[in-house]
Amino acid sequence: MSQQSMKRIILTLSIAAALGAGSGSVFADGGSTVGELEARVAELEAMVQQLLNQQAAPREEDCCADAEAAAIAASEEKFNAMLAEHKAAVAEQEHKHSYAFGGYIKLDMMYSDYDASYSGLGRDYYVPFTVPVSDGSGGETYFDAHVKESRINFKSTHNLDNGDKLGTFLEMDFHNSAQGNEILSNSWSPRIRHAFFTYNKWLVGQTWWTFFNVGALPENLDFIGPAESTVFGRQPMIRYTNGPWQFAIENPETSVRGYEGNGRSAASGDNRMPDLVARYNWGSFSAAGILRELRCDGCLAGVDDSTSGYGVSLSGKHMIGARDDFRWMATFGSGLGRYLGTFLTDAAVADANGNLEAIDSWGAFASFRHFWTDQWRSNLTLGYSEVDNDTALTGTGVTSEASSIHVNLIYSPAPKLDFGVELMYANREIESGADGDLKRLQFSAKYAF
Repeated sequence: MSQQSMKRIILTLSIAAALGAGSGSVFADGGSTVGELEARVAELEAMVQQLLNQQAAPREEDCCADAEAAAIAASEEKFNAMLAEHKAAVAEQEHKHSYAFGGYIKLDMMYSDYDASYSGLGRDYYVPFTVPVSDGSGGETYFDAHVKESRINFKSTHNLDNGDKLGTFLEMDFHNSAQGNEILSNSWSPRIRHAFFTYNKWLVGQTWWTFFNVGALPENLDFIGPAESTVFGRQPMIRYTNGPWQFAIENPETSVRGYEGNGRSAASGDNRMPDLVARYNWGSFSAAGILRELRCDGCLAGVDDSTSGYGVSLSGKHMIGARDDFRWMATFGSGLGRYLGTFLTDAAVADANGNLEAIDSWGAFASFRHFWTDQWRSNLTLGYSEVDNDTALTGTGVTSEASSIHVNLIYSPAPKLDFGVELMYANREIESGADGDLKRLQFSAKYAF
């Protein structure tokens, strides 16, 4: 046998060995052992040695060609078999398990004009309860820029051997960070947005409230948009989905206003019962209901009581023509607190005896999106929310109503690449009749990957 043919055989078997070692058939799902891999390599080594021995043995001239052809054919047959096994293993792994990494980079630049001086969370995005009422100073204008909305996520899907389906999702962004400053590095720490896994019809972990229909949220450049009138938030939960129905038990948290407005407990941490949520999805329409325990066990001095709260939210997204759409949400209830208006009001207020009384509130928004061309589109969003305070208990310094209007123009020169400008006007009024405005011009650039 020629040296060239022998090299060809050895190379072919070496490639086959490498494929066998790297294929999912060897180690997939822990089904095989290192010993099996070693046995395969030993088998290949034995074949090579046998071929070498055949080359060394004296043969008649008329049989050498046949022996060489047989050896080459045997090596190629082994190679093709192991290549097919490798491809089948890879295909099976891709069918059973998939992984994806995504997110986006977003820059926000904003000019904000307030009716009074302000420094806080509302400078990053619109937070209704932070809009200061006018103090007669004539107001202040600020320029801010940040990339805190940028996010990264990782997800996986798994088709298990028993036919069950499992998935995971983890996402972080950099909003609401207590770390960092704008002096040198603008280093903001990441925070968890979503962290959950799904198993068949179950979801376990942290994600959007079941009470919240994220599909109805308008396309605004602001992080939330009509924040005073939307349900918006994420929290730990266990959720069961069966067709259009969803049922969940979720993390509770009660916020309480002290008697006559004296003190506020942003989070009591005293709840004994989870929040209970049921939701029905019919196409793009969603109806959700929530039942809550409101409890304060010393979260404010002299307050040790509990009561109940409830809420209903209806929402939808409807296509108008081929590309335009209309989105809306209407929510009302008693003791909703943080669930409506991004914490626009507390869930309950204490009376003179330390007993809790749930606070009623409602809110609604509507948004229309229009495509001017394939690359240009605009959104017009209107939102309004109102709180029914018993001022004898809350005092007159609490929010009575809030509203906002947003209009934007977005340009997408390439898929997943957006440049936009947005004008926003927001107003917050308190029970005394005093109010404050926020006027904001925002530029954003975003690339999703």
